[in-house]
Amino acid sequence: MDAETDEMLPRPARRPRIAVFAGPTATILNTPDLVTSNKARVRHGLPLLPSRFDVLRSQRLAAPATLYVEAFSAHPLERESAGLYAPPDGWLDKEGTFHQEQPFEDATPVYVVELDPADGLYPLPYMARQADGSAWEETAAAPFAPAAAARQTFYPDARRLYEEIDRFGLADLGAPVELGSLAEFDFFRAAPSGGYTSGPDAERPGKDFFVYYPYHLQSEPGLANLAEATNQVQAVLSTGGFTGVQWLEGSPTVDETLYWLGLLVDTTVPLVGHAAQRRHQSASADGDRNVVDGVKFIASGVALDENGVDRIGACVIVDELVYSARDVTKVDARPGGYEVTGGHGGVVADMGGYGPPQVTYLPARRHTHRSDLRLTVLPDRVSGVTGALDTGVSLVDVETKDAGGLVPAAMPHVSITKYSRYAATGAGSDHPSLSDDEVEILARIDAGLAGAPLTGFVCEGMSPFGMADPAKNAALGVAVFAGMPVVRTGRGNTGGMAYRMDPAFISGNNLTATKARLLLMAALLKFGALPPAADPFHPTPAEYAATVRAVARYQVLFDTH
Repeated sequence: MDAETDEMLPRPARRPRIAVFAGPTATILNTPDLVTSNKARVRHGLPLLPSRFDVLRSQRLAAPATLYVEAFSAHPLERESAGLYAPPDGWLDKEGTFHQEQPFEDATPVYVVELDPADGLYPLPYMARQADGSAWEETAAAPFAPAAAARQTFYPDARRLYEEIDRFGLADLGAPVELGSLAEFDFFRAAPSGGYTSGPDAERPGKDFFVYYPYHLQSEPGLANLAEATNQVQAVLSTGGFTGVQWLEGSPTVDETLYWLGLLVDTTVPLVGHAAQRRHQSASADGDRNVVDGVKFIASGVALDENGVDRIGACVIVDELVYSARDVTKVDARPGGYEVTGGHGGVVADMGGYGPPQVTYLPARRHTHRSDLRLTVLPDRVSGVTGALDTGVSLVDVETKDAGGLVPAAMPHVSITKYSRYAATGAGSDHPSLSDDEVEILARIDAGLAGAPLTGFVCEGMSPFGMADPAKNAALGVAVFAGMPVVRTGRGNTGGMAYRMDPAFISGNNLTATKARLLLMAALLKFGALPPAADPFHPTPAEYAATVRAVARYQVLFDTH
């Protein structure tokens, strides 16, 4: 943060306290591979890299050191202003001997720098080698090596990231960024990207932490991890000691998690998500600036109403814009590769450049402390469905919440099915399509009845109406009358509303399929399954009417959240 911007921020009695959560597969917490430097290669007689310069990586000094820095070497035009400078600390002769007085005219003027381990990190050549003495050429000991022979590139939490931003970040007017002068930070790990794999409490990739690099070792969190992370965020915020949250996750999915947290977490403080398209420490890394902007946004108080309560809801702050998490998605792997979905706004604030953040509009949807789906008001138990399509479906009691929050094993299973023209079987009066043609949907219905009592579907259909071909519509109708709610959304980044074409189906409004899936998961935790028909393929008029009444409650949530 530069001094000019810093002066524009309000100065509360005490610094804001921000909870920073490290989420999964987060490029913003990922660093380039640690490659052995040429300094080390020369020292140990290893083949050299063809680079002109060694890459410098942030490391800690083990002992104090004295360095001599050539004067006027910080900028190619610095010497032109030599008359504005105080004399140097001394001079070095051609043998490298230091003199406090200039020994001769062409001696090198220098500044004396005393480096100390207490100073923090310094950029230095990377000197480490592999156990067999060879150079590190990539993260793994060899291409496609197993996890046991691969190092990690992701930080385990955001502590080191914030330290490096503070240490190396340069504000526009030449001052340090100094995040620590704007806020206090507590760091948490919620389905993090890096893990501790040694010692008695060793963590396992794919279970305790979730990476995508090296690519052949990629792992993904599941529904249980989402439940545990939600419980953790709620528990941290329930202490009442935090001014806001920063959530760090991979760029393709950060908007989904933030939308979910905005539905479930009962809080009056801002929930802010960040991602990066480029790894930390790499050229033009965008994640560092996104973090700085998030701190600036929370510390400014611009998200709060006159009572000090968040009025915007969960946001994603990237590329100097503040997006409503409900209404943004990643469309390309580059800075600026985010777009508003639904065609109806979505950018709630601008980070202001040299000035303070400015709110440009307030979302009308319910969120956080106003959400009807927040953890504090969700029931402890709902009805689910069990059985099989060929033998019958019945209701079963499901415990969805306990003293710790969401029950991970009870998280709803919601699948997305996508419409495209020219199905395997056509549709017409001579050859009507049957639900039996949709073997995948029918299989998922039976799988849900066998092991996931809270199950639903999202159909990404025609834009904007959400309709699909007759066979898919028929199969999804079977799901509805087997107790599984179905949401219809428009295809892709729909610019319009998916209107209600059938009262037995939920209209996804202007949500994308991925966001509709999250809202349906939350709705299942609130209302449970729909009332199943005795024969889901042939519901009676009374059963149809009961389903329509139940679906109407879901529709209210989709119209307001």
